Order: sequence, then structure tokens, then C-alpha cells
Amino acid sequence: MSTTIDDEVTAETPQQQPTKKQRRAANIADAASGGLKMLLVKLLMLGLVDAIAIYAVIILASAEQWLVAAIVAVVAVIVNWIYFSRRKLPAKYLTPGVIFLVVFQVFVLVYTGYIAFTNYGTGHNGSKEQAVSSLMASSLQRVEDSPTYPVTVVDQGGTLGLLVTDPDGEALLGTNDEPLAPVDAEMDGDKAVAVDGWTTLQFGDVVTRTDEITALAVPFSDDPNDGALRTPDGSSAYLYLSNLEYDESAGTMTNLDTGTVYSDIGTGAFTSDSGEELLPGWQIVVGFDNFVRAVTDERLAGPLVYVTLWTFAFALISVASTFFLGLFLAIVFNDMRMKGRKYYRVLMILPYAVPSFLSALIWAGMMNESFGFINQVLFGGASIPWLTDPVLAKFSVLLVNLWLGFPYMFLVCTGALQSIPEELQEAATVDGAKPWAVFRLIKLPLLLVSVAPLLIASFAFNFNNFNVIYMLTDGGPRDSNAPIPVGFTDILISMVYKVAFTGQTRDYGLASAYSIIIFIIVAVISVIAFRRTKSLEELN
Repeated sequence: MSTTIDDEVTAETPQQQPTKKQRRAANIADAASGGLKMLLVKLLMLGLVDAIAIYAVIILASAEQWLVAAIVAVVAVIVNWIYFSRRKLPAKYLTPGVIFLVVFQVFVLVYTGYIAFTNYGTGHNGSKEQAVSSLMASSLQRVEDSPTYPVTVVDQGGTLGLLVTDPDGEALLGTNDEPLAPVDAEMDGDKAVAVDGWTTLQFGDVVTRTDEITALAVPFSDDPNDGALRTPDGSSAYLYLSNLEYDESAGTMTNLDTGTVYSDIGTGAFTSDSGEELLPGWQIVVGFDNFVRAVTDERLAGPLVYVTLWTFAFALISVASTFFLGLFLAIVFNDMRMKGRKYYRVLMILPYAVPSFLSALIWAGMMNESFGFINQVLFGGASIPWLTDPVLAKFSVLLVNLWLGFPYMFLVCTGALQSIPEELQEAATVDGAKPWAVFRLIKLPLLLVSVAPLLIASFAFNFNNFNVIYMLTDGGPRDSNAPIPVGFTDILISMVYKVAFTGQTRDYGLASAYSIIIFIIVAVISVIAFRRTKSLEELN
């Protein structure tokens, strides 16, 4: 009896049908992943991605970058799994963005952080093995009784090598980075002239690339103390020995001419007892040394103080001036009584439509002291040093940045003003409030609710506004008393650029440390400012 009742209840209960939205989503998923054309496009795009991934894995594996190669392979497999699946629709849209975010943002930030804890820079660019090889190669001297080795210059993808025939008739091949190793070569009499995978250079090619060929120093063996082969003419090579002797077990480099011993004392370079270093050295992790040096180095302390003060002044004045000018123009052109408002608004945003670097270059030309438009036309041939006087150069930078920034604030303030209900102004006017009181007590607070976060973002942008400084003054005029190439209009980010990329010594580790310090400063200021602006939300 109970079985019959249960069957009847089950039969009477309708089966749950998918809703209209669910059917619609299923149809969209089927359309996005189905169809012959879509399948062909998918296969073509995935084939391209897989080809790039395979090529990258091969290159990374040849360079023994196994971890990075494994990451590339895993990401390629995940991408294929996502796009061949019919149920991963959200992931299909998110995957490209996530990959680009990781490659161009996360990786850059992580790598910058890593470099900040190393001594990476001029003289410390590679590994210890590369430093030893470079030192040995830079001190080579020809052995007077060296036998003559017939050579043929070969090329593989732009890499030059020497195909050597030793006195026993054996063919050997080596490059600047790879020592001589036996190969199966095509012989012309007693001389090796060709080898598979390499292109033999003809006489004309050898003459054209003489400088590269004479600079070749092919290690004779894995032991750097065995010397290297070099060729003065591309047809014969001779043995060269270094006047430095490397002891790998002791970690020392000895100058055979003077007897001076240089030891690895953990600073990334072979150093003598007197403190003299052999460069190039190699890259090592130095911990927080770069951060300590950034704020304690006597050479950097003076410039760092006034550059930091000017950076804050530049960012604050730029934000304030562009905001108030943009707000003033927005109020003026938001008045319904003004005729031709739309045409004036178009003119107001023209500076914003021109690329900032181009505008800065134009202003630099107009402010030229000798033949600039401002001096020659507006001031009747005056010689005003707009860009070469320390004070006027700062004024010029602020003026140009005002020209570049006020259209953005004008657009933002116009939109914010138009979003304020007219009823509030009408009610205040009826109660007897004057226009200034209406603006100060009603419009401005409501305006700041939406504009305050943009002002914080504008401060962060101007704090790192490299373009206008670099294009207009290049940080100049130069401070001749500063021990580093820094000028009176340099801000922190342009100073970091000069530490990293200009001058005879380039310190990427120190520059990265400065970058992190700048990031922390901007982040702290932004967090505090955002918390302070929360009080404005009560106005809503």
C-alpha cells in the first residue's frame, strides 16, 4: 500500500525544469564554444599560443631556466584545458586578462623587489662564472711559441664561432661562451671548412665583421687557466694565456705579473687585501644594504632631501592648481546663461586630447631662451631663462603641468556639478543663501564626495609624473654640487631613472630600492587620504 502511494506521489510531482535564464546562459555557452568556424578559430589561436609556449620552453631549457620553463608549460596546459572545455565560460574571458596582469604587473613588481635586494648594476651584471671568464679574457696575452691553428669563421644565428683544426688534424668548434669541443666537420685537405648547423663565412663577410672576429676569445678548455684561441685575420689562430690565475677551490684570482691575490670576500667581486676590486664582479644578494644606502649614503643624502621636498611640492601644487582652475572653468561654463558653451568646452579639452609628451616638447621649444616663441614674440626678444634658471625652471614645470592637467579636472568637475540636484540650490536660495554660501556649504562638499578619490589618484600620478619632467627640462638645470647627475627640477622618479640608466656607473639595485620606497610613500599617503575622505560619504 505504501509503495503504491509513493509511486503516485512521485508520478504527480513534476520534474524541475531549467529556468529561462538558465536556458539562455546554456545557449550562450553553446554558441560561444560551438560551430565549425569558432572551432577553427579556437584551434588556430590555441595553436599559435602552443607554438609560442613550446618555443619559449625550448629557449628556457637551453638556458637551464627549468623553473620558468615548467611554469610556461603548466600555463599552456591550463589554457588548453580551459578553452577546450564547454563549462569554463567565465574562465575563458578572465584567462587572457589574468595572464597579462601577471606578466606585465605582478612579475615586474616582484622582479623589481628582487633586484632591490641585490647589487645588480655596472660591474655586477652576471654570474660568478661569467665574471671569471670575462676577467680571464680581458687579460689575455699571446704565447710567443704558440703553434698556429688553421681556423674557419662560422656563424649560427648571429653567434660567431671558430672552427679550429689542431696539429693532430682533429676539428674543434668553440665560441666566446663555449670552449673548444670535437665536431664532425667537412675537411678541405688538412683544414676543417664547414660543420652542420653553422654557416661558413666567406672572405667578404670576414672583412665586414673584422672587429667582431678579432674580439673572439674561444676558451681552449673548461679550465680558464688553459687560455683561449684568438685570430687576427680570420684564417689562423694562436694561443693566448691570461696574466690572471684562477683557483676555484680557494676562490682566489692571482695576478701573475704582480703577485697580488684577489679573494672572494662575499661582496660580489675579487678583492685584494688593500681593498682593490677586480671588475667585472658578479650579482649577489645584499639584503637591505640598498635601502640603508638610499637614506644614509653621503653622496645621496643632500640631493635626496631637496628632491623629495620638491616632489611633494610639485605633486601638491599640481593637484591644487589643476583642480581649482578646472573647477572655476566648470562653474563658468556650466552656467545656462552663457552662449556657445559647447564650443568653449571643446576648446577647454584640447590640451587633454594632445599626447602629454608632445605638448611638453612643444612647450620646451616655446620656452627656449634664445629663439623660443615666448621670449621672441610675447616678450619682444627678451632673454628669459625659463628652463635654465632653478626657480624659473620649477615655475615652468608647474605651468606646463597646469596646462596639461586642468582639462581633466574640468571634465570631472563638470560632470560632478551636473549631478548635484538643482532643488538643493533652489531651496538654499529661497532660504536667503547667497551664491558664495551656496557654493561653499552645499556644492563644494557634495562635489568633493565624488572628486576626492580622483584628487588622491591625481596626487599619486603627479608624484611619479616622469613625462613632463623628462620632456621639458630633463630634470635640469643640473646641480653642479651634487655628486650624482641630478637637477633642480628632478622629482624622485626622474632621480631614480638617472641612478639606474645614466652616468658611468648604473646601480639598478639602488634604483629598485628607491622605487619601492616611492611606492610605500604613495601607498601610505593614499591610504590615509582615503580614510580621511570617508567622512564625506555621510553627505550622501
